[in-house]
Amino acid sequence: MKMTINNTSEKKGLPAGIWTKCKKCDQILLQKDFEENLMVCPKCGYYTRLSARKRIEFIVDKGSFKEMDASIKPVNFLDFPGYSDKIKKSEINDAVVTGEAKINGYSVVMAVMDFGFMGGSMGSVVGEKIVRVIEKALKKKYHVIIISASGGARMQEGTISLMQMGKTSAALAKLADDGLAFISILTDPTTGGVAASYAMLGDINIAEPKALIGFAGPRVIEQTIRQQLSEGFQLSEFLEKHGMVDIVVERKDMRDVLTKVLKFFYSK
Repeated sequence: MKMTINNTSEKKGLPAGIWTKCKKCDQILLQKDFEENLMVCPKCGYYTRLSARKRIEFIVDKGSFKEMDASIKPVNFLDFPGYSDKIKKSEINDAVVTGEAKINGYSVVMAVMDFGFMGGSMGSVVGEKIVRVIEKALKKKYHVIIISASGGARMQEGTISLMQMGKTSAALAKLADDGLAFISILTDPTTGGVAASYAMLGDINIAEPKALIGFAGPRVIEQTIRQQLSEGFQLSEFLEKHGMVDIVVERKDMRDVLTKVLKFFYSK
């Protein structure tokens, strides 16, 4: 049974980590119940952003994930002011976690982006790790899952970051030539150079509900064209309606949907 309270004063005197608050509707929730609900607010349906490791935990078979290339770290090629400090202070090495796993027994290689590292921005490490995932898939004949959560290319790496768009897209072309599937999962947000490259190249593009997906944000587009956009423009439901996303899947159903997709591709 889910338990929620509206009176924030009732949590006074309780240990930290017992309660949490929805970032959208301010509903106070039991942390345990919130996590059991996959960090989706039971009141308003708001999807809290997940770390890469938490998302992996929700999706793959328990104990099946074998991380790849965990030690690779970004380099401040351009001596961009403050970039080195941001890298050192972060609790994770970069904006993507990669590895092999099983989903209901089906073997995959996967890359899961983490918005908590510099807005999930794509730099040289993200590009390299995604390419290595694809190379592993080609070697083992596994299908690929990439879960995106990104603000786009990492400005601190300049042109080197932009080059990752072509690098990852070229690698995915090799995957297609070998008859292996790329399943792209789009979460909030998937924007900029990531949306303009590998994120939208899936053999099947799956999105979480109400995820912002697009190259530039709605506010930037409105300022550029000086017109008001349609309601829900660039949200996953709008993109599904207009053919850019194949299916919108609730977080609680993602593992089951991926199982069906993998069953289809492995039976071909």
